[in-house]
Amino acid sequence: MQEIKFYSGENIPLELHKVRVVQKLNLVPIERRLEALYEAGFNTFKLTTKDVFLDMLTDSGTNAMSDNQMAAMMQADDAYAGSQSFFRLEKAVQDVLGKKYLLPVHQGRAAENIISVAYVRKGSLVPMNYHFTTAMAHITDKGGQIAELLYDEAYVINSDHPFKGNMNIEKLEEVINYHGPKNIPFIRMEASTNLIGGQPFSVQNLRDVRAIADKYGIRLILDGSLLGENAFLVLQREEEFKDSDMKTVIHTMTSLADLCYFSARKLSSSRGGGICTDSLEIFRELEAFIPLYEGFLTYGGMSIREVEAMAVGLYETLDETMISQSPSFIKYLVDALDAKGIPVIKPAGVLGAHVDAMQVCAHIPQSQYPAGSLAAALFLISGVRGMERGSISNQRDEYGNETYADMELLRLAVPRRVFTLSQIKYVEDRLNWLYDNRELIGGLKFVYEPPVLRFFMGGLKPIDDWPQKMMAKFKEDFSDSL
Repeated sequence: MQEIKFYSGENIPLELHKVRVVQKLNLVPIERRLEALYEAGFNTFKLTTKDVFLDMLTDSGTNAMSDNQMAAMMQADDAYAGSQSFFRLEKAVQDVLGKKYLLPVHQGRAAENIISVAYVRKGSLVPMNYHFTTAMAHITDKGGQIAELLYDEAYVINSDHPFKGNMNIEKLEEVINYHGPKNIPFIRMEASTNLIGGQPFSVQNLRDVRAIADKYGIRLILDGSLLGENAFLVLQREEEFKDSDMKTVIHTMTSLADLCYFSARKLSSSRGGGICTDSLEIFRELEAFIPLYEGFLTYGGMSIREVEAMAVGLYETLDETMISQSPSFIKYLVDALDAKGIPVIKPAGVLGAHVDAMQVCAHIPQSQYPAGSLAAALFLISGVRGMERGSISNQRDEYGNETYADMELLRLAVPRRVFTLSQIKYVEDRLNWLYDNRELIGGLKFVYEPPVLRFFMGGLKPIDDWPQKMMAKFKEDFSDSL
């Protein structure tokens, strides 16, 4: 994609779309934001959108749909079975992802459930470049375990390594030899690694993983939920593909996997998801689980309108001007925060900007959840809802002991074509103030902790009155400003 330069010398992203439909936002007073935090148990997932100004919780289902997607929804063939909308989606999967067979599901975690039901057994081990919360939950629920196999560089906050999501090939072979290939139902590669800052892997690394999978006769499964952005960064960073295009890179990546699954909430800016493969054997192994858990084979638990939107969205994934918008805004925010000395994951990845809570909240022990505290503090002083990606997002071990995350991150998601540059600059400004006043941030503790996926539903409370002290300092500095 050709760079657009400004005569002034400024390096800012330029939106290659126009806004035609708007949705009103509300920025409520800080007093209300504090009340909202207590009502939500200091869990940003439980905030209501009437109290949220900029919703940077996730890009899942929050990307802006295109005019062509909205129009396609009006031609939906609303049939329980045999819908023509499904066949248009199947054709899009074949054209864009290069896979022959499609099993539709209502979203990405539904695919994870079906894959785990089909292949994971008690004692199974699934090697992966890094876990995702729901993927790990489904695997462990079926009696399996995971092995995260990244290179050490992946855990370096400020780095220029272009592919921190690469799987450690040496560790992969060690794990296979130790546990035995028969106990490893599949190897999972995630594009891009969500929980370590949205970092991509290279095509060459995927080839190396494929070679190991072939050597030991193990399936290779690709989580393609952020495949478009991973492919875009391959174009930017991997020498072999510098003169290539999105379709070539995506086909190259998916051709290396026996099975690819995805959340359409991310991949195609719609709702829903899918499992696709070229193997009729794999298709037959999974086919019966779709009617059992999701819906009939031509709608998979989705609205047919969403099926139509997904098909269009998949084709739009090949458009660099569309897929580049989110990574360019993320890079702008990461560079701006880094210039102010705020510790943030570098290089900029996909999905969002990731602030290092371990450094910002160095005075808060992991047992008091620094990333959750930072997420709550940012909402309090800005109305910006981010997501904790740290120990709260982990799960306890089988004995009930806390398992601390490798990283404590505040993720600020930047969905495609949703925010303006002035809104991104507002986030930068409020984070700058928060960093200067970081000593006011205090810890959290659980008051309600569900046994699985606790970050979705859990309730916490501050260990002291630090939120009130922070509100007082905000009002001192900003007077009556929102």
